[in-house]
Amino acid sequence: MTLQKRIWDLLVLAIFIFAAAFATAPWFAFRALKAAAQYEDVQALGELVDFPVVRRSLTGQLDEAAPAAKPEAPSLWTNPMGVFKRAIEPIAPPEPKVDRYLTVQGLSALTRGYAPGAAPAPTARPETVLGRMQAVVRGPYPTIAYWDPNRVRIAVRRPGDKSKATIFTFQRRELFVWKLVHIRLPADER
Repeated sequence: MTLQKRIWDLLVLAIFIFAAAFATAPWFAFRALKAAAQYEDVQALGELVDFPVVRRSLTGQLDEAAPAAKPEAPSLWTNPMGVFKRAIEPIAPPEPKVDRYLTVQGLSALTRGYAPGAAPAPTARPETVLGRMQAVVRGPYPTIAYWDPNRVRIAVRRPGDKSKATIFTFQRRELFVWKLVHIRLPADER
């Protein structure tokens, strides 16, 4: 073999490894998100999730029944009782529904396919190699619902009902850095 042939082979191998790493990086980002939520690694979650963007996307899904525009405030001349009622109402808005989804436990449940609060306790990590292999085979399996170079959607089916899936959307921020930017909930959770 000539030196030129070896260099060509190494170049082809390097391109193949780069392409494989680029294509699988979102899947590894999802696995990192799942592990960080399971082991309550708040710093890793902060690096993997764009919380303001995810909060806005979940708020839009959970508050679909909210009116598009708020009604006009009552006037003292047209509705004096409405003015007094508004004056004694609590100033703080009600607790947003989205908070239970963005906790460590909520993200852990979502990455396993459950709704927050409905997930069984995670099982302890098996000690034996056979136990670890059985845990991998058990599932649920995340699947790629959509892939392009800058955005990937990963679906996690609910273990009890395969027709319902939670969709995680990751966006590429750097060459191999992906962040969670959207979570689409099943229709029954909205």
